Amino acid sequence: MHVNDHDRYDLLVVGSANADLVVGVERRPAAGETVLGSDLAVHPGGKGGNQAVAAARLGARTALLARVGDDAHGRLLLESQRAAGVETAGVLVGGAPTGVALITVDPSGDNSIVVSPGANARLTPKDIRAAGALFGAARVVSVQLEIPLETVAEVAGAMSPGSRLVLNPSPPAPLPDRVLGACDPLVVNEHEARCLLGQSAGSTPQEWARALLGLGPRSVVVTLGAAGALVADGRTGDVVPVPSPEVEAVDTTGAGDAFTAALAWRLGLGEELTEAAAFAVRVGAAAVTRRGAQESFPMAGEVPAAAEVAAP
Repeated sequence: MHVNDHDRYDLLVVGSANADLVVGVERRPAAGETVLGSDLAVHPGGKGGNQAVAAARLGARTALLARVGDDAHGRLLLESQRAAGVETAGVLVGGAPTGVALITVDPSGDNSIVVSPGANARLTPKDIRAAGALFGAARVVSVQLEIPLETVAEVAGAMSPGSRLVLNPSPPAPLPDRVLGACDPLVVNEHEARCLLGQSAGSTPQEWARALLGLGPRSVVVTLGAAGALVADGRTGDVVPVPSPEVEAVDTTGAGDAFTAALAWRLGLGEELTEAAAFAVRVGAAAVTRRGAQESFPMAGEVPAAAEVAAP
């Protein structure tokens, strides 16, 4: 595809686009058990699609590179991206059914998810190489692991000079050194940190952050839910806590995607990592106060002000 010189993107998101099929349950079924749930709700989702919508709603010039099926779910996803203002010329169509996430949400707001990757599994290194113009036009590239690992590795190699890679290894998988070395930052939650570190994880988020830096990324951000985040800079070795505003959590679906998208966008604007993370935790906090993923993401005017963040 051709990208005009004036089409510079604050953020290029490379990743998954799924239809989220959501059912509320009183409790999750045990093996062999059937439970009744609420009416089925179908929402646009996938970590890549979520991040692109979250950034665009905040005002970022955003492009998405993804693959969907030539089906009703794929059309839903393309429409939702366009409605948010995302550039969808990089979204490829066909090759398999659109990816689907089967999500159960319990009364406390916790979710359990089964993902059928579908077309996401057919986003190939060749697709990345064919999208060189998009990479050349992007200040920041954000990627997750709901697409093939070889494709993620191709993304790390396709970065243009002066742009930075933000990687959320979700669902967690071992990462090649050259991918880890390109991350600036690597963004993980507690579960992802423990998976990447294995037995050497240590017991505190500070220890995780330092151990993750030891794997080679240029910087690390550990998200801690209601406790905010920790920022670790490989250049200085500093580990800095970033507190979150106190909010009433209704549904955590997509909150991590909103956080990562906001962080990536602000880094592309030239903010320091700690400053960008302070904005991102406020975006994530706003997202958990509403149900759903993409529809819960705040517009720029809906992000709590820094003054509303409680002191640690």
